[in-house]
Amino acid sequence: MRKLIWGKTFVKAFKRTIKKHPNLRGDIEEVLRVMMENPFDPQLATHKLKGNLAGTWTCSVGYNMRIIFDFIKNKQGEDDIFLLEIGVHDEVY
Repeated sequence: MRKLIWGKTFVKAFKRTIKKHPNLRGDIEEVLRVMMENPFDPQLATHKLKGNLAGTWTCSVGYNMRIIFDFIKNKQGEDDIFLLEIGVHDEVY
């Protein structure tokens, strides 16, 4: 199972998002759990980004909420997930 690494920007954005949308906390936690097991699970709609965010990845939390992340190699050579940003579509892109 992959490890989630919470970046400073992600932590701030997560707190802000939960404050604005407390009803989404359970959905976000579920998506993070699924990401650890399989970041390419079809329910996440994971895809690589282009443009200014080229090289990073995104997945969906419901209709409009997005999590931006990257894969980083750990000491064992496996991919962990570095969480970069969370927010509604227009905030993160």
